[in-house]
Amino acid sequence: MTTGQPAPIRVLLVDDHEVVRRGLQTILERNPEINIVGEAGTVAGAVREATRLRPDVVVMDLRLPDGSGVEACRQIREEHDTTSVLILTSHADEDALFSAVLAGASGYVLKDLDPTGIQKAIIDVGRGGSLLDPQMATRVLERMRRGAGQHPADDAFATLSPQEDRILDMIGDGLTNREIAERLSLSEKTVKNYVSEIYSKLHVERRSQASSLVTARRMRKEQ
Repeated sequence: MTTGQPAPIRVLLVDDHEVVRRGLQTILERNPEINIVGEAGTVAGAVREATRLRPDVVVMDLRLPDGSGVEACRQIREEHDTTSVLILTSHADEDALFSAVLAGASGYVLKDLDPTGIQKAIIDVGRGGSLLDPQMATRVLERMRRGAGQHPADDAFATLSPQEDRILDMIGDGLTNREIAERLSLSEKTVKNYVSEIYSKLHVERRSQASSLVTARRMRKEQ
């Protein structure tokens, strides 16, 4: 028996077209690092199945019959912060990309990516990474730099204390308040107070929004 190998990444496929889901399943199941555990074709179905299955990654289409994949992403990330969401879409839409990042998505790639690229994107996100489709990254990051569609938090990062910035990075890594408290040798109540102050300074209300801002900041720093 082989030991030391990471467990396969458990994936939930969300697309309103069954033929697309079947095609993705065929492509992805060729990779032993990926395990398809379920599928859904609506926002409601995606949220329900994410709660039932607790996948590592939800591969999410943007356009669903009962709403947007961005809204499904937001609900899933608010309820299950250990589940990552990868937007897989046919539409290279900058506005949708910004909305997806703020909703907590860990990546945004296009369906015309080759099968190996889609597999790699899922594995990268499932192992804690974040990514953008290379065709969109330059355009989006330039838009961030010049301030178009800029979130109020972009200037607020500078107002964070070193300890708050450290805690924010841990939020971005998916740590709970208790885990942060243990790592920093603080009480959980003290960490909760820090988190409330961070939310206030960044003009966000939810952990998923703060985590998304960390992802966006990290992507900018990589350029």
